[in-house]
Amino acid sequence: MISWIKTLTDKDRETFFNFCKRTGSTVQMYLYARFLGFSGTIVECDRWASETYAKRDFSALLEDEIDAMQQDIVRLREAIDLGMVKQDMGTSRIAMLQKELRGTIKQLNDERVLLDKQGLILAGADRALREMLSIFRDDPIEGPLTEASMGVWTKILQEES
Repeated sequence: MISWIKTLTDKDRETFFNFCKRTGSTVQMYLYARFLGFSGTIVECDRWASETYAKRDFSALLEDEIDAMQQDIVRLREAIDLGMVKQDMGTSRIAMLQKELRGTIKQLNDERVLLDKQGLILAGADRALREMLSIFRDDPIEGPLTEASMGVWTKILQEES
């Protein structure tokens, strides 16, 4: 991956790095790299991304939070059963915790759906633009078409970010 990055123009390299800083998705980094001509694997891209742009995994944090809330609800129910917490107070707290739990689950699900949607849009755009460039290879309009493709790709990234 590093050797491929060195082959990029300064403009493309800077744009690619800025994109990698903003996104947390290795799949999106890989698709953008492929659009710029990267012929390696997603494993190479993932390894490079995790070394170069180490990011917190917020999905894992939310999953841990969900697990902790579920444990809190179980412990609270046990405390009610043992008489350590009054029934009415415990029921109120359980309802509050369950509402918070549902909110966190929805947030995690929404983020996954958004990430999947962005990945599918970028994958479709990558495929369409590659096919178009392949059809017009060695044609006089290949240069302008390549520049137009970069503009389209940039616009899609800005709209989906």
